[in-house]
Amino acid sequence: MEEFDVAVVGLGALGSAAAYHLARAGIRTVAFEQFELGHVRGASHDTSRIVRTSYGSPEYVRFAQAAYREWAALEADTGERLLTVTGGVVFIPDAGPYDADDFARSLTENGVPYELLAPDEVRARWPQFDVPAGVTTVYTPDSGIAHAARTVATLQMHARMRGAVLRDRTRVDALVPVDGGVVVATSAGDVRARRVVVAADAWTSALLEPLGIHIPLEVMQEQVSYFAPAAPADYAPERFPVWIWEDEQNFYGFPTYGEPTIKAARDVSENRMSPDERTFVPSPERVAELSAFLSARIPGSGALLRTVTCQYALTPGRRFVLGALREHPDIIVGLGAGHAFKFTPAFGLGLAELAIGEGTTDDLTAFAVDATAAPAL
Repeated sequence: MEEFDVAVVGLGALGSAAAYHLARAGIRTVAFEQFELGHVRGASHDTSRIVRTSYGSPEYVRFAQAAYREWAALEADTGERLLTVTGGVVFIPDAGPYDADDFARSLTENGVPYELLAPDEVRARWPQFDVPAGVTTVYTPDSGIAHAARTVATLQMHARMRGAVLRDRTRVDALVPVDGGVVVATSAGDVRARRVVVAADAWTSALLEPLGIHIPLEVMQEQVSYFAPAAPADYAPERFPVWIWEDEQNFYGFPTYGEPTIKAARDVSENRMSPDERTFVPSPERVAELSAFLSARIPGSGALLRTVTCQYALTPGRRFVLGALREHPDIIVGLGAGHAFKFTPAFGLGLAELAIGEGTTDDLTAFAVDATAAPAL
């Protein structure tokens, strides 16, 4: 039986980042992906993801700051440009379930520059938006875009360059704790590792529940749409920020990025289906809902061009899970709850350091697997 120091299960963004950090630390690492590398069945494909520090919880703001530190380190190490800073706005209706004061307190506590803007100030700065009265806007100049597919490919390539063994099209069927480690049963044979990092997202329960571990997950098909504005130059990254609408229903979007289109989506589509039930067919109701929202709030957004699906696996309160199993401490679990891409390099560092077992650079206690008082999003 082959033996490694650490095995990583899942090579989306978080698993690829863990493999990269493990290999960079000189750890003998094997990583498994049940599909082809860069596949479209999970949540790490397509082009763009929002990066930001603007959260209403101080714990997430601090972790986002750690992520910016690690994004810079990753770009310096690989020579790739992965982030584009555009500035970002979070629109918070005063009568909605979110409170702009929570964002202000969290950002102030962590020393992050921000502005609170009234609707007329938003329209003066970005006339592309039509923001109604009764909405407070949080602006953070450090927000921007991460290139999703390029980030994952970069992490995988540099993990391999440093000696990690990446095995795609290799399904992990079971994890078997044994003395001094874990046997990883795969479709290509068994491997023994001192520790295992599970970054399998919607497939996590299939591996943990046979061990008596249940982490509640809501799995659903999500979708993002691309629109063609008549004046794409007005939506260039230097003229139009990334944006989030925080209300009973949340929406978010991007400036043009690599093509003269703008991308937008509803966050949490409630289109529940397991990985085996995925249709990959966009919901026409969600497309119509998004189109109506953009027509009202970004009147120049233009005609719909295409819609792409992805997958969310949401924990209660969308809280990150980042830690070792109490019952099986050689198994480390990472769940990003549909909002972790912006944290990718710091999340991967945390997973790698937990697997190495020598302490972590960042305080991860708020995201422990069995934390009952950890912050919700």
